[in-house]
Amino acid sequence: MNVADLGARGPGEAWATGYEHAADGMRPMLYRWDGTAWSRDTTFPGAGEPGWLGEVQFVGDEVWIFRSNREGAGEILRRSAGRWSVVPLPQTMWNYQDFAAVPGAAWVVGEDDTGLKVLHYDGSRWTTQSTPDDVHFVMGVVARTATDAWAWASTSTGTAVLRWDGTAWRDANVPLPSNSNVHTILLEPSGRATISGTQYTDGGSRAYLMSWNGRTWRTSHPPLGATYAETLARGPDGALWLPVRSDRAFQSKYARVDGSRTTFSYGPERANAIDVKPRVLARAGSALLSFGTVEIYGSKPNLMSERLGG
Repeated sequence: MNVADLGARGPGEAWATGYEHAADGMRPMLYRWDGTAWSRDTTFPGAGEPGWLGEVQFVGDEVWIFRSNREGAGEILRRSAGRWSVVPLPQTMWNYQDFAAVPGAAWVVGEDDTGLKVLHYDGSRWTTQSTPDDVHFVMGVVARTATDAWAWASTSTGTAVLRWDGTAWRDANVPLPSNSNVHTILLEPSGRATISGTQYTDGGSRAYLMSWNGRTWRTSHPPLGATYAETLARGPDGALWLPVRSDRAFQSKYARVDGSRTTFSYGPERANAIDVKPRVLARAGSALLSFGTVEIYGSKPNLMSERLGG
């Protein structure tokens, strides 16, 4: 099984997505947290058909989740007032790289047989958006509002950050470290933005974080080891949290980055575990929720979740 995303609206509602392997291919997987326990949801359209689920987004009172089926067709699952509906994409793509949604807008990025595609939904129809000429591939997209979206892309000169201002996608001119890539961008209602990635040097590689306060960028290199920091969460304590590679086979490990100070903590001990992997992390009210897999000696990986605080 594979965990794709975790989104939390508050302490009593969170959704985790992914897929599991079946004889005929991938099967979509969806779990809901009600504040007390996780339960599997099989009520969404296509729950029993081949395919996978991706990013979770909260749009007003609704939950939006990206889904792709075995034939490669993409769609958005929308849950409103306890009922699911579907918003189909206008075309099928070779791959769907990422999805983001906010009130009044949604984006899907990927590729078809003609190359890069950025699809935009305004609540009633889909259109295709152009990107700067030197962009070859868009790796991810996030949004704060319908007129403030960010993406990270591969260009003719390396990795770049793009920004949508309601009119066009433009190079945001973010001073990324040399010879680096971007893992993810965390946007916050306050206007802050945080970029995580890896910088490659002659001596190997090292993680970096870049923070934007609305005026300037600040770059730091916290001691995160070989972590691929694709999930970041702003904790209820104000610090940044992310799962990292653990040095204990029976426990998960998390990093807390607060300015220049980085500390680490471990999840609960799991008997007979040989690999504990929290994959995604989200703030749920006054707590942090993680979701991932744990491999117990002699069995296949099982789903696991951990909570800190609350």
